Amino acid sequence: GVDTFDSCTQEKFSLRAALLWTLNDFPALAYLYGWSTSGKYACPSCGPFTRSYWLNKSKKFCYMGHRRWLPQNHVFRRRKKEFDNTEEMELAPITMSGSSALRMLQGRVFVLGKKVVVAKKGKGKKKGKDSEKGIEGSEKQKCKRAPNKKSGNVARKPEKKPEDCFKKKSIFFDLEYWEHNKLRHNLDVMHIEKNVFENLIRTLLDIYSKTKDGLNARLDLAEIGENGIRRNLHPTIDDNGKVVLPDAPFTMSRKQQEVLCSVMHNIRTSDGYASNFSRHVNMKDCTISGLKSHDCHVILEDILPLALRSCYPHKEVMEIVIWLSNFFKKLCSKVLYVSELDELQESIVMTLCNMERIFLPSFFTIMVHLMVHLVEEVKLGGPVHYRWMYPLERYG
Repeated sequence: GVDTFDSCTQEKFSLRAALLWTLNDFPALAYLYGWSTSGKYACPSCGPFTRSYWLNKSKKFCYMGHRRWLPQNHVFRRRKKEFDNTEEMELAPITMSGSSALRMLQGRVFVLGKKVVVAKKGKGKKKGKDSEKGIEGSEKQKCKRAPNKKSGNVARKPEKKPEDCFKKKSIFFDLEYWEHNKLRHNLDVMHIEKNVFENLIRTLLDIYSKTKDGLNARLDLAEIGENGIRRNLHPTIDDNGKVVLPDAPFTMSRKQQEVLCSVMHNIRTSDGYASNFSRHVNMKDCTISGLKSHDCHVILEDILPLALRSCYPHKEVMEIVIWLSNFFKKLCSKVLYVSELDELQESIVMTLCNMERIFLPSFFTIMVHLMVHLVEEVKLGGPVHYRWMYPLERYG
C-alpha cells in the first residue's frame, strides 16, 4: 500500500485500492479483456458456448439459440418449425469465469502486432515469411481449398477455435484477485439499448441499407435447418420476372410508416428531457436517423409503444415492443428489488424467443443477444446507473 496520513487520528496508515470492474463500450471491452467481440464466439459471457450461425447470403454471424435459457419442460424447446427446425435440448451456458479464461490462455504466446503463436516444446521457430507473420501464412494455405460443388463456396475460412478468440492476455490478470472477480468487465446498457432500438426502428420503417430485412436476409431462411424455415417468407418471382418479398409480421405499409413518423415529428417534450425529435425525422422518406443514445433511451421506454399502438395492427410485434420497453424501464430504474430480478430474467428470455419466431436471423446481432446477460450482471454489480457510460461520455 501507500503510506497515508489520517488527519482525524493523527496517525499514518497503509492505503490500498482494489479494481472492482471496468466501464466501457463493447469494442473497448475487446481491448481490455483480450477476447474478440466479433465472429463466431463474440459473446464474452457465453465464451466458447456462444451459439452463432453464419449467414451465407448476408455474410455475417447471427446469434440466436435463446431457448437454452428456458425451463427444460418448456413447450418452445420442442417446437421446430417456429425456430430453426431443431429441438433444443441444451441448458443455458455458465458465464465464463476468470479461471477458465486463464486455462484457455495457457501455453499461448502473444507478440504485439503479430498473430498468436502456440508455444510447443522441442520445435524451433520457422524461418521465412511465416515466422514474421506468426501463423498467418499457414491460415492462407488452409483457405486455398478446392471448390465445393455442393455448397458452391470457392474458399472457406479455417475453423476457429474458442481459444483463438483471445488476442492477448489482459494486464488485469496480473492482479492476484482479478481471476476470482465474477464481474470484471461490465456490458454497457446504454449502447446495448441504443443498438436494439436502432435494429427495431430501422427494420419497422424498412430504411434502405439499414434494415435487417431484405433479399439476402430472406434467402438465408432457406439455408437454416435441413429444408429451411418460414417458407411463407421466402422470395418469389412474379409474372414480370421481378423478385417479390412477401410481407412479414413486422412489415409496415407506407401509410403506417407515415403515421409513426408524424407522431415522432410532432412530439414535444419538456426542456432538458430529450432533444428535438423533429430534427431527426424525414417525413418525405419516412426515416428516423441521427438519434443520440439518450434519445433512443427515451423513445424505446416511453414513446415507441404509444406511437405504434395507433398504426400497427400486428399483436405479437406490439407485445415484443411493450416487453422490451418494460424490460429496459425496470432494468434502468434507480430502485431494484431482488425478488423481481428472476421474473425480469424470465421475461427477457421469453421476449428473445418470441423475437426469434417473428424477426429474421439477420436481426440478431451480438448486441441483441447481450440482453440475456444484463440481469445477471445486475445481481452481481447492482443498479445499472452506476455502471453505464452516460456520465463517462458527458464528463469524460
